[in-house]
Amino acid sequence: MNTSVCVLGAAGRMGQSLVRHLCAGTVPGLSLTGAAEQPECPALGRDAGTLAGCGACNVPLTADLAAAAAPAAVLIDFSAHAAAPAHAAFAAEQGKALVLGATGLDATERAAVAAAAAQAPIVLAPNMSLGVNLLLALLEQAGAALRDKGYDVEIIERHHRRKQDAPSGTALALGQAVAAGLEWNLDEVARHGREGLGPARPAREIGFHAVRGGDIVGDHTVLFAAEGECLEFSHRATQRDTFVLGALRAAAWLVGRPPGLYRMADVLGL
Repeated sequence: MNTSVCVLGAAGRMGQSLVRHLCAGTVPGLSLTGAAEQPECPALGRDAGTLAGCGACNVPLTADLAAAAAPAAVLIDFSAHAAAPAHAAFAAEQGKALVLGATGLDATERAAVAAAAAQAPIVLAPNMSLGVNLLLALLEQAGAALRDKGYDVEIIERHHRRKQDAPSGTALALGQAVAAGLEWNLDEVARHGREGLGPARPAREIGFHAVRGGDIVGDHTVLFAAEGECLEFSHRATQRDTFVLGALRAAAWLVGRPPGLYRMADVLGL
């Protein structure tokens, strides 16, 4: 069975990587039938495959989302987080499945995506790698095992200089997993960075620290520190293809699923 895919944000780095893998048939059964971008994108009209460096694929880059998505069963969106509500609503209206990899969604944007999921199957994940999603499960277990045992939790994330949101969506997801295990409300215990003099660190706190520089794809470390020992959980992404392959697996998995808001843990059977 062949599943047709439309890539939203196809001129971006993640979008171009998706195009390359779809054209190469990396995940059998998926084919590229549409490539959409914003009206101001200078690459509009170009062949998506040529733009991505893998040769012409006869799929032009267009700002007409309806036309690009018409033949597709699944939409994959790695565009800006502000576009997520509109893209989710479009998927619901058109009866399309949606894989949403945008990060930095606020509470209002997440609520809009959840509302659209009542009518369409949507995978929403800040990180689509197998390793990170396994790490999320392990961190919840670690939090539960170390609950009330005097461990401080700090999360350090490093990304390339062009990343705009901080902390990363992945770092927040890691914090949420730890907080779930500790039975804490992350909104109440999160602290973002430190500066100057102040009181000693409280016991109920999860610290977040964002580093931006160079071309770092994505490094995340979760630190559990106690008197006498320190336990670290780390994940390092060395290439963006890790996330692209996860998104393509999610697209294949979504076919035929009922409406609902799914996680990568669902896709990967975790």
